[in-house]
Amino acid sequence: MIDPLRKEAVQSAKLIVVKIGSRVLTTAQGLLDIERVEHIGQQCHELLNSGRQIVVVSSGAVGAGMGRLGMHDKPCTLPELQAVAAVGQSCLTEAYERALGSYGRHVAQLLLVADDLHDRGRYLNIRNTLRSLLKYGAIPIVNENDSVSTAELQTTFGDNDHLAALVATLLGADALILLSDVECLFDQDPENPEARRVSTVRCIDAATESMVHDRSAGVSKGGMASKLKAAKTVNEAGIHCFIGSGRRESILQEFVSGHDTGTFFPGRNDLMPAKKRWLGWSASVSGKLTVDSGARQAVIEQGSSLLPAGVLAVAGNFVAGDVVTIETTDGNCFARGFVNYNSRDLEQIKGLQTERVLEILGVCACDEVIHRDDLAVICREESAL
Repeated sequence: MIDPLRKEAVQSAKLIVVKIGSRVLTTAQGLLDIERVEHIGQQCHELLNSGRQIVVVSSGAVGAGMGRLGMHDKPCTLPELQAVAAVGQSCLTEAYERALGSYGRHVAQLLLVADDLHDRGRYLNIRNTLRSLLKYGAIPIVNENDSVSTAELQTTFGDNDHLAALVATLLGADALILLSDVECLFDQDPENPEARRVSTVRCIDAATESMVHDRSAGVSKGGMASKLKAAKTVNEAGIHCFIGSGRRESILQEFVSGHDTGTFFPGRNDLMPAKKRWLGWSASVSGKLTVDSGARQAVIEQGSSLLPAGVLAVAGNFVAGDVVTIETTDGNCFARGFVNYNSRDLEQIKGLQTERVLEILGVCACDEVIHRDDLAVICREESAL
């Protein structure tokens, strides 16, 4: 029997972000699988014919580059990987263009680094570009700009599951579909014959995360752990998520028809406001506030502002208006927000009742350290990942 919540979610989904993993798009030798790209192009065409809009976040540039350069082994050094990805990205886009061009459709390539989404102005420009492409009927093919992204410069997203989640929150999509070579989330190691598919996960907590059994990544950066993190992100933003096997011939049609396939993660309530989605997952962070359990409860359960009395520690050098994270004493980050005090002043008033702020600082700019309108809750459950 189809879960009514799943059926409602897929029937109402008009804007869908589809992430396609490296293992879906590459052969056993790690090269781009053109036939698979064609199958995906056909499914995207059918979804567009149903009146939906699609954004594709696609891996596979390294595999495509290896094929174009006649390589049989994946490079090991960062410069070589970036060079192969640079060659492969055009091949990957060409493959999608050929697959969809036969249906009279066109694709557009967008290559992003994390800084593009940290900056509010660039973030909005990307959102407007994507919206315009969708209006024109083009299919955006989004990928990380592997040729310039490095962890050392903090310009990398880490993996395309995370990038896809950020694209979904940026657009306020109705659903995120994560396709890999894994059929779903299993209740135990998939290699175990007694492992069972988990059809629906209404809350991604430590118990859910304990089901993760990732294997060696090979050509892929992500795994089930990264997919659960992506699902957790979009669910909190109010977006539904599906995980399924991209090797099933009609997997996208199965999802949008409400078939009980893969694993479904329903979004929480209504879509989070656009500014809070940027604040919660894309904005650049300048500092950290550690708060007590009472403050955490008030913020998460009551939707309250953060007051000076709940702040235990201040880290970083920030000014009023900067974005800071809000964490518990065990390091669990559960919210982010625009802070009303600089780090020096906040160090002096942490733990104090609001009425004492004027006495200590000589001025009380705001009663709240972070007002609830400028605060985004990003995690309600303790995480094991």
